[in-house]
Amino acid sequence: MAEKLRVSIVGASGYTGGELLRLLLGHPRVEVCEVTSERFAGKFVSKAHPNLRKRTQLRFRKMDELKPCDLLFLCLPHGRAMERIESFRGLAPKLIDLSADFRLNDADEYQRWYGKPHQRPELMKEFVYGVPELHREEISGARFVTGAGCNATATILGVYPFFRKGLVDPDRTVVEVKVGSSEGGNAASDASHHPERSGAVRSFMPTMHRHCAEIYQELGFGEAIRVYFSATSIEMVRGVLATCHLFLREPLEEKDVWKLYREVYGNEPFIRIVKEADGIYRYPEPKLLSGTNYCDIGFQKEKGSDRLVVLSALDNLMKGAAGQAVQAFNLMNGFEETEGLEFPGLHP
Repeated sequence: MAEKLRVSIVGASGYTGGELLRLLLGHPRVEVCEVTSERFAGKFVSKAHPNLRKRTQLRFRKMDELKPCDLLFLCLPHGRAMERIESFRGLAPKLIDLSADFRLNDADEYQRWYGKPHQRPELMKEFVYGVPELHREEISGARFVTGAGCNATATILGVYPFFRKGLVDPDRTVVEVKVGSSEGGNAASDASHHPERSGAVRSFMPTMHRHCAEIYQELGFGEAIRVYFSATSIEMVRGVLATCHLFLREPLEEKDVWKLYREVYGNEPFIRIVKEADGIYRYPEPKLLSGTNYCDIGFQKEKGSDRLVVLSALDNLMKGAAGQAVQAFNLMNGFEETEGLEFPGLHP
């Protein structure tokens, strides 16, 4: 086997960093050199990620102690990667940033959605938006890739074929996402306190969710679109279920929808079209996707109307973050795209 690539993770003590480390430790083409955490510096990785006991003897280091490597993953809170981007670029010839800092390619749009100016706007277009199903060729030749938002990924993958073909009324797409608690990160808050969180169905962003910026960027195709997006937190730990209401410009039968999905996603290793005639798993179910890199997509055409309901599900820490980053990593380095991502999920 060829020599392994030396990779390090900045900000590895959070949920996304831990999931990324879990994947990379099992990747046959990777040597994980260093992982950082300012809070846990000097402690074994298992202090933050007990599932990795006996899996690695790595200890967390401080960011300033990092040594050069072949590729650097950045799992820092939003706003932190752009602050130190020059030092990160000096440590590795390739970067994958899982924060929101370089997801957008327009500084004005960043300020609109994030409420502050971008610190390095001249670098925004150097990062490829890291959804392989949309940008496989660009990712394969990229030095810098940015991860995509989990809610944005679920939404975009579910409806992309219809926007790409111009089949959607551009002014009235409605999306409601239901998300698990891990989307909020591992910092405790009033909202995550068990008596407040348990049993809750809590609307936390009924309008102006920041992931809308990515949806507009990736689905516009030169046309002004409107997407009415809301997010609700429910009692699950992992998972996103996006329910997308599309209003079609021209009549489509269910067989046409099947044909379009097969045309666009037929060769995609991590997209599954889920639409059964009966049973409890007729449509995508986030529970079945925990720990996997799949995005499951289902649909139902409403009889007698122009509405098509698309349901798209994924694990927010995997296809919505760490798994998709490893998928992009494989493409950037000429590896098999599925390498290190073969876990099929659990049932029950």
